[in-house]
Order: sequence, then C-alpha cells, then structure tokens
Amino acid sequence: MKFEIDKFNNFWYGFVPGIFLPPLFIWLYLNQFSPFGTGFFDTIKLLYPSAILGKMLLLSAFPNLGLMFVFYKTDTFKLSAGILSAGMPYLISSFFML
Repeated sequence: MKFEIDKFNNFWYGFVPGIFLPPLFIWLYLNQFSPFGTGFFDTIKLLYPSAILGKMLLLSAFPNLGLMFVFYKTDTFKLSAGILSAGMPYLISSFFML
C-alpha cells in the first residue's frame, strides 16, 4: 500500500501548518534557552522593544522553509505554496523589527 501524497496537494493543507509552525518554534526555543526564567508571554514582552525579537522571528521562519522544501521535492507545489505564503508575514515583520 503506497501512501499517496497527491491527495493532500491543497493550498490550505500547507497554509495551516505554516501559520502555526513559527510560533511553536519560538515557544520551544524560548522554553529551552530563555535566560529570564519567566513565562512565554512575559519573555515576549521583555524582548519586544529590542531587535532580538526580530531575530527570533527570522529564526522561526527556517522550519517553515525546511518543511516547504521537503514538500517541494515531492512535487506537491500547492502545499509548498501554502507553507511559503503562511511564512511571509513572519519574514516581513522580522525585517521591520531588525
């Protein structure tokens, strides 16, 4: 029984994980490496006026790009386009915060 990935080749199937993957990555990264010892939202409030939050947003776009290239290599282009378009707001906002 072969797994058919072509039936999942839909823009929205890529857009939904693409929206939630960067905040999940930021949450995991801050829980692992945060020096503040506060909660997630308190740490974001501490980082907001600085350029470090822009760098965190830029760093959080890389899991999206990795997932997009995995699906691109399997010829599911609509799925890849959904992931890429969902990651664009994170990339654009990170450039304005740097």
